[in-house]
Amino acid sequence: LMGQPVPQAARQARLRVGVVTQFDSLDPDFTVEENLLVFGRYFGLRDAELRPRLPQLLAFAALESKARARISELSGGMRRRLSLARALVNDPDLIFLDEPTTGLDPQARHLIWERLKVLTAQGKSLLLTTHFMDEAERLCHRILVLDHGRRIAEDTPRGLIAAQVEAEVIEMDGEGLDAAEQLLRPHVQRMERSGDGLFAYMTHGAEALRALEALPGLRVLHRRANLEDVFLKLTGRQLRD
Repeated sequence: LMGQPVPQAARQARLRVGVVTQFDSLDPDFTVEENLLVFGRYFGLRDAELRPRLPQLLAFAALESKARARISELSGGMRRRLSLARALVNDPDLIFLDEPTTGLDPQARHLIWERLKVLTAQGKSLLLTTHFMDEAERLCHRILVLDHGRRIAEDTPRGLIAAQVEAEVIEMDGEGLDAAEQLLRPHVQRMERSGDGLFAYMTHGAEALRALEALPGLRVLHRRANLEDVFLKLTGRQLRD
C-alpha cells in the first residue's frame, strides 16, 4: 500500500492514508479542535506537531469559528467537513471516502466538492464511493461501476458515456406516451419505459423533437446523456434495496 509492504510495514502505510467513513464517528465528548488532536495521536503524532496544523485544517473545513464547539452544536454539513479535516490530520497521500456527501443539502455538498478538488490539485489521490452520478461525473478522473459486487464497466466519465449510451436523451411524461413511442421509433436508437415516464435515446434529437410537436399534452425534457443514464442502462431501473 503506497509502496509499503502490508502487514510488515502497516504503520508506515497507515501514516500515508486518510479515511472518511460513510457515517461520522466523531467523539461527542470533545470539541472540534480536540477531535483533531486526539485523532492525530492515533498516528503517533505529538501535540507539538499537531497544534500548528490546526488553523489550516479548520480553515480548510470552514470551521474556524467552531474550534471550541461540541459536536452536538454542529450541523450535518459541519460534521462532514470535520470528518474530512480529521482524515487530513496526518497529511495523507491517499484518501478513501465512503459516500462523502450523503444526507447533505446542496450548499454543503458543493462545499465538500470544492474541498475535494483542492485536494486533487495538491496532488493527493482520492478513492471515493458514491451513488450520486453527478458527483462522480464532477469529481472523478476514472470511474468503476459495480453491480452486486461485480465490476461491470470502467473508464473516464466521458468515455463511459460515449461507449454506453447515445449522445442525447428526451424524457417525457404526461398524456400521449403510447403515441409518442410510435412517433419516435423512426428517429431514435432506443426507448425505455419507467413508471409514468418514457426515455428516448438518440444521436441527434432535432427530428424527434419535431415529431413530438404533434403531442401538445406531453411534457418534454431534452438533454445531453450523463453518467446516470450509463448507470441505469448497466444496472436497470428497478428499485434496489
